[in-house]
Amino acid sequence: MLEKLPHAVGVALSGLKAGLDTTAYHQDFGSVPETISLTSPAFADGASLPARFTADGPGVSPPLSWSGLPAGTSRVVLLVEDAGSPTPKPLVHLIAWNLAASESLPEGALASAAGEGSQHDLGQNSFLKDQWLPPDPPTGHGPHTYLFQIYALDAPLDLPASPGRAALIEAMTGRVLAKGCLTGLYERR
Repeated sequence: MLEKLPHAVGVALSGLKAGLDTTAYHQDFGSVPETISLTSPAFADGASLPARFTADGPGVSPPLSWSGLPAGTSRVVLLVEDAGSPTPKPLVHLIAWNLAASESLPEGALASAAGEGSQHDLGQNSFLKDQWLPPDPPTGHGPHTYLFQIYALDAPLDLPASPGRAALIEAMTGRVLAKGCLTGLYERR
């Protein structure tokens, strides 16, 4: 969708970015211990996302795994936000909640426009769909920073179907034992 913006508009907006400090990881859960390791065999922390996980490819969800969950972890939440979006708050690319603590996610495991994925509790992305929203930055806007955030919770979340970011964060508050982050970059030239 944003690839349709003219290059000149992307360049004009290049100084406007939500910023890392507006992500849930820093703003809402900044004091939570960072003891979880979140990794992907498809990209290293701080490296570029392969196109197959973006709107420039099939747009499937990337493979992810985590380790170092603290004792007492009941469920895990995965939240993906774009800190580089030209919006006041980061764009939400994924909400996956009540994931099993021992789980890992193979490529394409989460619902997306590319496929149904496996059965998971998903919330609304910024385009109001319960699925992986593949990165789709405007041309000329510069690199976008995608924060894949993992949170260990002390109990399952009791949320209605299709929660948004605000409802998720409210339900998580006071229940997060630890967190971890994997950063992927993507730029459309």
